[in-house]
Amino acid sequence: LPLSALPSRHGIGDLGPEAYRFVDWLQSAGVTWWQMLPVGPIGPGNSPYASSSAFAGEPLYLSLERLCEDGLLGSSDLSGARELRTGNVKYGVVRKFKEPVLERAFAAWKGKRRTAAYKHFCEREAHWLDAWADRPMPSSDEDQGLRERFLQFEFQRQWDALRAYAADRGVRLIGDAPIFVGRDSVDVATRPELFRLEPDGSPSVLTGCPPDAMNADGQLWGHPHYDWEAHRAENYGWWRARMRRQVDLFDVVRVDHFIGFRNAWEVKGGAETAREGFWAHTPGEEILDALRDELGGLPLIAEDLGSVTDEVLALRDAYGLPGMRVLQWGFSPRSFHAPHAVPENSIVYPATHDNDTCVGWWRGLDARDKKRFRIATLGEGKTVGSTMCRTAFCTRAHTAIVQLQDLLGLGRATRTNTPGTATGNWVWRASRADLTAGRARRLHELLDATDRLTP
Repeated sequence: LPLSALPSRHGIGDLGPEAYRFVDWLQSAGVTWWQMLPVGPIGPGNSPYASSSAFAGEPLYLSLERLCEDGLLGSSDLSGARELRTGNVKYGVVRKFKEPVLERAFAAWKGKRRTAAYKHFCEREAHWLDAWADRPMPSSDEDQGLRERFLQFEFQRQWDALRAYAADRGVRLIGDAPIFVGRDSVDVATRPELFRLEPDGSPSVLTGCPPDAMNADGQLWGHPHYDWEAHRAENYGWWRARMRRQVDLFDVVRVDHFIGFRNAWEVKGGAETAREGFWAHTPGEEILDALRDELGGLPLIAEDLGSVTDEVLALRDAYGLPGMRVLQWGFSPRSFHAPHAVPENSIVYPATHDNDTCVGWWRGLDARDKKRFRIATLGEGKTVGSTMCRTAFCTRAHTAIVQLQDLLGLGRATRTNTPGTATGNWVWRASRADLTAGRARRLHELLDATDRLTP
């Protein structure tokens, strides 16, 4: 469940009361992992995967209730427009309401004495925080640097409090690290030598993935490629710092597009599609060795989906990383993702955030695969969401993750993301009514029946 998809009275899920309520609900259901999408600054198209920083947190996720408890806001500041309380995330409306309120919290904080905790945070995170806080902005003013540091400090405080609360209740957090960063990100602007750029700063090589059955032109992500020689020269210091930051936030991190640690699809800068690209080697062993040295281990999940090769699988297995299996792709003949083929060292999903919901998927499935699904799962189409969740829990995978939409049996209109489309994504939001005690009890019974409850 993305953080943005939590219920909230202020239009977007945040680090406030509903996040704590969700942790309580997970605990009561016997669930021990909560996987999120990236929580960095939201990028173009409201995408969490097009962030302007690989290190900063999104200020919209700050809880106004927590700021009120800290004396930085008054109760009147919590009264948002009625349209914010329910329904999908309306990013423009949320920003129009929430950003001025955060400005008032900053004004109240600015008048107070700086705390030792704030000073320590600024010193500890200076390696990325200074560049983020002092970046050029259209509406910059003399308070910009202080304001941005305040927002990131508050994000860290609220995050740490939620994570500690979850840990006390046996719930751990899974994060998500996109392998590439945006061309307009602070990371590229402040460390251009680490990326393959033209003299004018534009990417000389673009990222993406090749054409496949779902995308005839492939996917052109448009991020600049890394200059691996430059990263090697600094012993992968930027990567060390980046993943250190992620494990400071999460217990485990999913590495998005793990394939890119072995081979990356390179497209000439200025291309309009990803069709005319080629695979180029990536020094994955060196990167993973550096990360293991930095972190004392590799608390990572390899998102090994897409154009997987034997070399990619060998890299994953050499470092003992769990891969991913997606059951929606598991009902065609000899499928890598078939329920009976799921290995123990893997994370199994009925669907990911890039898939249709199980209900929507079922409606688009052909007759042959529907028949295979019924035979393999003893399921019926009208209960496809619950059947897929049960099937995931019955596999050999040591961990099973299900989308809340599939647990609720919701249809295509609640899909999180449709790859290759620029609008209408990342907007679905749960309601308080979805998280009932009865639903938690039934999930607990299912986890118990499939021996997935923690002893």
